[in-house]
Amino acid sequence: MTVYFAFHSIRAVVVTTLACWLLLQVAYFASVLFLIWRSGCVSRAGQKAEHFGSCKEVGYQRSDDDEVRSESADLLQNQMLNV
Repeated sequence: MTVYFAFHSIRAVVVTTLACWLLLQVAYFASVLFLIWRSGCVSRAGQKAEHFGSCKEVGYQRSDDDEVRSESADLLQNQMLNV
């Protein structure tokens, strides 16, 4: 409404509206990506801190990610064998 009173142009109103809409969408998308990135960093830091306190002298400990990948690979292999 302010743009229309300032410029007396419907075209200016539409362009300004679309520009603001695009800016808001980009800012929203960037903020969601930032929150996803930050939550990943926090969870990794928490896992490291948790494992650090209860470490034993072991050559290799399987992480949860490896277990999920193994289970997924086993499931996929079983599905392919059943076909």
